[in-house]
Amino acid sequence: MLVRLDHPELVAGWQGVGFREEAVRDAHVLLRRPLPVVVEAPDADAMRELGRRLAHVLNPGDLIVASGELGAGKTTFTQGLGAGLNVDGPVISPTFVLSRIHRSRNGGPDLVHVDAYRLGSFAELEDLDLEASLGEAVTLVEWGSGVAEALTTDRIELDIHRGTDPDDDTRWVSVTPLGDRWDRAAVAAALKED
Repeated sequence: MLVRLDHPELVAGWQGVGFREEAVRDAHVLLRRPLPVVVEAPDADAMRELGRRLAHVLNPGDLIVASGELGAGKTTFTQGLGAGLNVDGPVISPTFVLSRIHRSRNGGPDLVHVDAYRLGSFAELEDLDLEASLGEAVTLVEWGSGVAEALTTDRIELDIHRGTDPDDDTRWVSVTPLGDRWDRAAVAAALKED
């Protein structure tokens, strides 16, 4: 994608959704966004396993912005993430409390699990004071697309889709690592390991 340099707010807007400057040519900025890693999850256990696997490449300060329709498996994925991080549970949806902190059992990062479904803006998300724990915990924000991206440019975007057959539990999980923090190949290897 090419964006003119004389529109810095346009460049900043695209960078806010994960595009990074790759080159400058003739007063245009070439922006690029990494392709997602796409993984099939045939059932709830596979969703939990994906969360557990991703936990192996996470560090304190990492942010995951999860999206998908109601019942897609965001909380199920987070349960696996919590198991992989070895945090206190049970990991359940924080819909009514907006945010839950699951403490590490082994000195690793805590898991901060947020539900932004009822939040309408980044300002409302800021009221949860996530910045206080963002550098020390792994933070997963369900329904965070369009709200949580301003927390950090280095993040993982997780998008879960179901098929149209109501009798088929298969989910397609797109994992897009954004920012300098991430090595896409390492994320892909962790998600697809046997």
